[in-house]
Amino acid sequence: MTGQSTPAPGWYADPQGTPNTLRWWDGTQWTQHTQQGQPAPPQQPQQPQYPAAAGQPDPRQQGRLQRQVAQQAGVAPVAGGGGTLFTEPILVVNQKAKLIELTNEYGVFDQNGNSLGSVVQVGQSAVKKAARFLTSLDQFMTHKLEIRDAHGQPQLVLTRPAKLMKSRVIVARPDGQQVGEIVQQNVIGKIDFAITVNGQQVGAIKAENWRAWNFAIVDHTNNEIARITKTWEGLAKTMFTTADNYVLQIHQRLADPLLSLVVATALTVDTALKQDARGFG
Repeated sequence: MTGQSTPAPGWYADPQGTPNTLRWWDGTQWTQHTQQGQPAPPQQPQQPQYPAAAGQPDPRQQGRLQRQVAQQAGVAPVAGGGGTLFTEPILVVNQKAKLIELTNEYGVFDQNGNSLGSVVQVGQSAVKKAARFLTSLDQFMTHKLEIRDAHGQPQLVLTRPAKLMKSRVIVARPDGQQVGEIVQQNVIGKIDFAITVNGQQVGAIKAENWRAWNFAIVDHTNNEIARITKTWEGLAKTMFTTADNYVLQIHQRLADPLLSLVVATALTVDTALKQDARGFG
């Protein structure tokens, strides 16, 4: 792949092999948008290296993600995993870097760099986008994100209602059935969240320092069952973009609803806390 650049954003032949179908490549990944027609001409005279489709990850991206897990997060490889958002012991959550962030977008991968799904902010009106661009009022507004599988199908919906100080995130199924809530407990010192189901606390998310970069996730007996580690992407990216990247390590097999709530935590801490209170992170 030496000497070959990533193709520019455009409509290309669907990597899934659908006849006469084009899929939009946004410059970093395939999207869910398709249309009928002929593909755009190659960016260069030589055949471009198109990004990998589902099940065929880009080796360069795989290498970056594997280094993120092993070197930046310090997480050793874990055997097993079923290849889905809810069966992998390690989830890598990387926010799409943007100089101006009007909506939150994330990719979710396994420890080997294979794509497991995505997280997309939904329900952003033009007024809310303008508020996000022009003011800091966005932090007080309602936010909603969908956790989608590798095929783009929603699996969980996270809703953070409008707030003043403490955040509360409601985790639900796509049909509206509530799974539980993740509720911020304090605003000063080490930030903690309670994980609740039907009003009963079943676990907690505990920041390890006042800057709230890394979190331990514990069950109702205070036994650590998972851990969130923020990974350092370099000074330039951290200063000039709003991207936040995390590794979620699940230490043991969990049953629902706790499993779904733990999977949601890597997105919750970013939406509930880090996007709203830059001073904490």
